[in-house]
Order: sequence, then structure tokens, then C-alpha cells
Amino acid sequence: MNTNFSTSQYAGTASRVNAFIRSTYNWMAVGLALTGVTSYFVSTSPAILQMVYGNPIMPFAMMIGLVILCGFLGARINKMQASTATGLYALLTVLYGVCLAPIFLVYTSSSIASTFFICAATFGAASVYGMVTKKDLTGMAQFMMMGLIGIIIAMVVNIFIGSTMMQMIISMIAVVIFTGLTAYDTQKLKSMAVTMPDNATGAMVRKGAIMGALSLYLDFMGLFVHLLHLLGVARD
Repeated sequence: MNTNFSTSQYAGTASRVNAFIRSTYNWMAVGLALTGVTSYFVSTSPAILQMVYGNPIMPFAMMIGLVILCGFLGARINKMQASTATGLYALLTVLYGVCLAPIFLVYTSSSIASTFFICAATFGAASVYGMVTKKDLTGMAQFMMMGLIGIIIAMVVNIFIGSTMMQMIISMIAVVIFTGLTAYDTQKLKSMAVTMPDNATGAMVRKGAIMGALSLYLDFMGLFVHLLHLLGVARD
């Protein structure tokens, strides 16, 4: 009798975990799709490109806006409606798409596509590792976060130096960092799914999935951008 109960309880937990993880990855896919469509649309519109990139202040303002939006969503998501969290997540991915639009003008379409698939494969492998490993990745994540801060500082410095070699080194280190963070965020997502209370409301589950999707989305985009720096083929 007790064995049957345990088996049933385990099956229910596994089903709930799988549903939560599936929802998270679905929202991540939605974010990537919104970014891709927005980026391509902006890159084909001279009027929008001129409006956004004709003013040198605008790209920096958009990047600052992305940082603020990420911070606000992460800090306030538990106090907002699920629909609001979803809308802010969608807005963030669209804004990221606007920031990413110049890649279609700098790199060939074939190299963007091939880099995307390489990124997807790398991301998938890291996610699988994070899902199945028994090792606690928290310590590694702390090290990776310190490395990420160093990378951001180096990127800011390189804006003024303009060193191609330095950018290549930054991108190589960043690929390692974002791969590690992908594994950690996947493990954290699994832990979140397992510890979510049975009586969690639909809104709580949605907000948890949005937060998980945001972490994975940022990992994917960071990995993609830096792989593109390394593997992208410039247009003639």
C-alpha cells in the first residue's frame, strides 16, 4: 500500500516537473522567436535603422533599458500580475531584437544561421548536463558570475581601445562562461520545479516559468552573440 502511494506521488511530481520545464522552454522559444523576427524586420527597414542608429546615444540607451528591464523583472516579478510579467518579458525580447538588428548588416545570412545552430547544439548539451548531473553547480556559477563581470568591464574598455584581438579573447572566454551558466540555470530550473508547492496557482507557475525562461534566454543570447563574433563571416 505504501509502495503504491510512493509510486503515485513520484509520478505526480515527475509530471509536474516536466510540465513546468516544458513551459519554461516554450517561453524561452517564444522569446527567441520574437527577438529573431524583430531583429530581421528592423534590419530591413532603413527608416527604423536611421531612427535607432542614426543617433549614437540610442544604442547605449537601449542597452541601459535592457539592463533596467531585466533587473526590474527579476526583482518585482513576485509582486506583479502574471500577465504583466509576460508582457515585460515579451517587451525585453523585442528590445533585444532591435539591439541585435545590425548583425544582419554585418554578417552573412548563412553564417548567422550556422552560428545559431552551433549555439543551439552547445546550449542543448549544457542544458542536458545541468539536468542530469548530480553535482551541485552553485560554486561553478559563482565563479562564472565573477568572470561575467570581468567580461563586461573588458568589453567597456574595448569600446575605447577597439582591439580586434581583445574582442576575440573576450568572446572565447564569454562562450565558456555562458555555457557554464546554462548548465547552472538548467539545474536551478529543475530544483525550482521540484520544490514548487503542490498548491501553486497558475499565476505562480507562469511567473516561475517566465523567470526561468528569462535566465535561459539571456544565456542563449550571450552565447550566440559571442559565437557570432568568433564564427561569423562578414559581408563584403
